[in-house]
Amino acid sequence: MNHGATTPGPITVYSADLVVPVTAPPISHGSVAVRDGHILHVGDRAWVLASLEASGAGSVSSPSIVESHWPGILTPGLVNAHSHLQYSGMAEVGAGRYNGFDDWAEAFSVSYDRGHDWRADAALGAAQLLRHGVTGVADIVTDMEAIAVLEDAGLHGITYWEVMSWQTDAWNNGGREQIISELALIPDKPGAGLSPHAPYSLDVVPLLEIPDIVRQRGKRLHLHLGESSFEGERVHADGNTGPWHFVGVESFRALRAAGFGTSATEFVDQLGVLGPDCHIAHGVYMTAQDRALLRARGTSVALCPRSNAVIGLDPPPVAAYLREGSPIAVGTDSLSSSPSLDLMADVAELYRIAREQGYAEGDLHERLLSAATLGGAHAMGIDVGPDRSGYLAVGARADLSFFDVAVGESVPDAIAELVEAGGGRSVATVIDGVVMHAEAAWTERVGA
Repeated sequence: MNHGATTPGPITVYSADLVVPVTAPPISHGSVAVRDGHILHVGDRAWVLASLEASGAGSVSSPSIVESHWPGILTPGLVNAHSHLQYSGMAEVGAGRYNGFDDWAEAFSVSYDRGHDWRADAALGAAQLLRHGVTGVADIVTDMEAIAVLEDAGLHGITYWEVMSWQTDAWNNGGREQIISELALIPDKPGAGLSPHAPYSLDVVPLLEIPDIVRQRGKRLHLHLGESSFEGERVHADGNTGPWHFVGVESFRALRAAGFGTSATEFVDQLGVLGPDCHIAHGVYMTAQDRALLRARGTSVALCPRSNAVIGLDPPPVAAYLREGSPIAVGTDSLSSSPSLDLMADVAELYRIAREQGYAEGDLHERLLSAATLGGAHAMGIDVGPDRSGYLAVGARADLSFFDVAVGESVPDAIAELVEAGGGRSVATVIDGVVMHAEAAWTERVGA
């Protein structure tokens, strides 16, 4: 007798007029069968129900299986690959428009310094993510009060403790040990990592050692890169960017002050920050060489176009990322720099930008929807293993999003509408097979 065996739980079949698995073709009148938080079957509704009945699990005419049907689109749960949920109480900053990073940072600092209930604000942000169909998030936390928001809300993803403003002397005199102890305070559920803020806000020594601290513990890295025009490559008067060396260079700012035009991306690459266990946010001010470095290191970039627009930055080079085959994800950033935490609104903006930048390929809808699901999961390394997410397949987590998008005779047209105008149209969010949020329009029904 196997005393460790557990009795399988009940089965729920989530059906929709269109199911988009992301890693397989779209399925008209499809279903996803779920048990114990994971996916049992994905496919045509009739086939899924027949397979369950053939296996002895039961049928929708019996109480052993519950079916929830939605006359719209079902996708994998969305993954927000860059956010700061604790800033959800700073929406007055994100509602403004600014003339660049420094102008925005001044407004941000005024609001931040007023004081906030960071835990409550983070919980507010998490609730908004759930309302918008997000099931996983890369959340950067600056104040310890907000450290457990993902665990508390039941969201998947990774909590990244932000590390910034460390100079070498302070780092060597207790800073390193402080960060190690703070990293240990991050809940292991759902995941933990460090976020060295940006190349210009840390000295070389901390930037060099933070990746080692993380990798020794099997955690992950996430940083802002290419968000400020200050980080872009500069050219000397003689037309060359010029070589640089570590000797005598204390920071990226010192490097620039010494007259070197090296980009921030090359700078952090030389320090060993980039890699497949690291993803970056923004990636706006990137040359083709910078983007090639990201690809070579297996580093994904989370694009946050609405945040960039609020701050007054250039749009990200999304068309170039797509043409070059760079791994991309989508992020909202925070309410301190974005009008909402609706990830599909950022997807729609990326679509507009890509077309404006000349990307004319017919795969744009598919690739952007993949970026908002599988791309975000891949950026955080949660697209593999027993608890993989970001797509709909047998064994993956049962993380699902439902959208109020009518499905007519043309499946491509329905997916196009979701990508181009999917903001505000999430109606239900399921995490580990459990409905975490549902709008009034959502109706759950039992049986066929």
